[in-house]
Amino acid sequence: MDIPTDAVRLRLYVGEDKRHGDRTLYEAIALKARDLRLAGVTVVRGTLGFGRSTRLHTAKVLFSEDLPMTIEIIDAESKINAFLDLLQDVPDIGLVTLERVTVIRGGGAPTGGGATS
Repeated sequence: MDIPTDAVRLRLYVGEDKRHGDRTLYEAIALKARDLRLAGVTVVRGTLGFGRSTRLHTAKVLFSEDLPMTIEIIDAESKINAFLDLLQDVPDIGLVTLERVTVIRGGGAPTGGGATS
């Protein structure tokens, strides 16, 4: 899938134990992004974090629950905005950020605009 050089990165922060239907919330979001053919998704499991409640979630506890999960999606701004519209009514999504990025390499091949030797 082609990623434009000028793109945006969507980051969603959710708790590991949050559910959406019969799936974890992070998995449901990643699969929906795939269904919509967004360029790609990465889900990262945090080892420590806190949010609005300031309750610490940590992997240091033997049976830790609700570790922080970060979902990153990079694609064209129009596609990310359309995806965000679908997430408006989804509960249990914590912080949501959006930032402009310059894609230097997408899918293993240079996208152009990077430095040359």
